[in-house]
Amino acid sequence: MAKPVHFYGIHAIHALLSHRPTDAMALFIQQGRAHKDSSTQDEADSTFEEILQLAEQMGVSIQEASRDKLTALCGSPQHQGVVLNARPLAMADEGEITSLAQSDDALFLVLDQITDAHNLGACLRTAAAMGVDAVICPKHHSASLTPTVAKVSVGAMEIMPVIAVTNLARCIENLKQAGVFVYGTALDATAKALPDVDLKGKVAIIMGSEGEGMRRLTTERCDELVYIPMTGNKHGSLQSLNVSVATGMVLYEVSRQRHQP
Repeated sequence: MAKPVHFYGIHAIHALLSHRPTDAMALFIQQGRAHKDSSTQDEADSTFEEILQLAEQMGVSIQEASRDKLTALCGSPQHQGVVLNARPLAMADEGEITSLAQSDDALFLVLDQITDAHNLGACLRTAAAMGVDAVICPKHHSASLTPTVAKVSVGAMEIMPVIAVTNLARCIENLKQAGVFVYGTALDATAKALPDVDLKGKVAIIMGSEGEGMRRLTTERCDELVYIPMTGNKHGSLQSLNVSVATGMVLYEVSRQRHQP
């Protein structure tokens, strides 16, 4: 069994306690934060109170600690006054892809070699907001589901299936056999502008790393390559975007096409 780690951030911890409370071991809260006057509470305070209630209901140990102690526990000052010692979240099994692909409007986000935890967390947050059914990534050369990913995803990590696959190229072939049309994002002469392709139906979107993009074997298995058209500005045209920003733009176009009249 994986060694417990320290999760941090109000939304990440609230999501963890809501979806897998039996994995929680001990809750550490900043001194003086417990049970504030409800008449002066804001949304963060209300969520904090719900965290306390969930922990108490599950019999999770609750301890007060100084802000510096919390920072030392989780390795970040961005804990928002709450840290939870809990078992890490395991990635979903590859077998889930088959059942998810049966849906007529299945939408997969494939992340090829996204190793930065902040980028992965931001992609998960966007994927949850834009109706993605699952995020697929290779078991190797990919960020794992760390507390940093949980914090940046603002709780989305707990609700979005993240599926680790041994062989990404083979997984893409299996998706295609299930009727999923696979689009890869690339700055390539053969790529089509994103708004000019049909993103409805069963679709998988592949995003590559910022530095290298998609790997060759991944690119070769795409049904179509697409790019995000950029108009540029007075400072000149950018050639690339942060991968989490680009993911948000692509998934928004998918959502726009699927929900337009």
